[in-house]
Amino acid sequence: MRKSNRAAAGAAAWKMVYDNTQQGKPSVAARVKALPRMLGARMRGQYQELSTSKIVLFLVALAYVVSPIDLVPELFIPIFGVADDVGIVVWLTAALLGETERFLHWERIGADHIEGEVVS
Repeated sequence: MRKSNRAAAGAAAWKMVYDNTQQGKPSVAARVKALPRMLGARMRGQYQELSTSKIVLFLVALAYVVSPIDLVPELFIPIFGVADDVGIVVWLTAALLGETERFLHWERIGADHIEGEVVS
């Protein structure tokens, strides 16, 4: 990737993170910190919105990216070999960001109900 493309991608990612915090959405750091809490709440049976099949999909995707065994090997077809890994990483990242945002919303609503406030 060219240096100018990396800089543009970095700037776009920073803008997305910064704009999300300005719009009242959780930051990427807050979502990353929520991941262990989300999994813990799911294991304790408190958070039912995260299905077992999604957890399995996340683990399979993570194993695929980390594994040295590849569907399309980089050695034989370099562009497509990297593209499948990038596609899986993008999907996994987007899915985890979405799930953690829903979890943070669930936590906020749960806290509001505990305090006796009505959430609209």
